[in-house]
Amino acid sequence: MGMSVSSGKSGFVAEPNVVPLIDVLLVLIIIFMVITPRTSTGLHTQVPQPAPRNAQPQPATIVVQVLANDQLKINEEPSDWDSLGSRLADIFKTRAEKVAFVKGDQDVPFAEMARALDIMRGVGIEHVGLITPGATVP
Repeated sequence: MGMSVSSGKSGFVAEPNVVPLIDVLLVLIIIFMVITPRTSTGLHTQVPQPAPRNAQPQPATIVVQVLANDQLKINEEPSDWDSLGSRLADIFKTRAEKVAFVKGDQDVPFAEMARALDIMRGVGIEHVGLITPGATVP
C-alpha cells in the first residue's frame, strides 16, 4: 500500500512503495544474466586455410622417399641431402597445409629416416607421416 492510517496527529503517514522497484531490479538481473557472454567449451579445431590466389596447382601429397645408397626422391624427382631442405621450403612456402610423408626402403637404416624427418621439421613442415615400405604412395 502507498499509505497507512495511524492514530497520530496528522492521520496519514506516507511510506515509499518498494514493490515496483524490486520488480524492475529483478527484470534487470534477468536481462544481464541473458546477455552476459558465456565461455564456449568444446574441441579445438583447425580450419583449412585457402591457398593464395597466385599459387599454381601442386600435387596434393608430398612424399620424400629415402632410398638405398644415399639417394632421395621428392615425388619421384631425384634429390640429394644438401638440397632437400631448400627444395622442401620452396614447395611449402605457398601451401596452407604443411603436411608431408616419408617413405623408406626396407634396407635403409632408421638413422637416415630420422635425418630426413629432422630436415623436414627444420623447414617448418608441421605434420610428417611415415609410409611403410610395402604401402603405395597416396
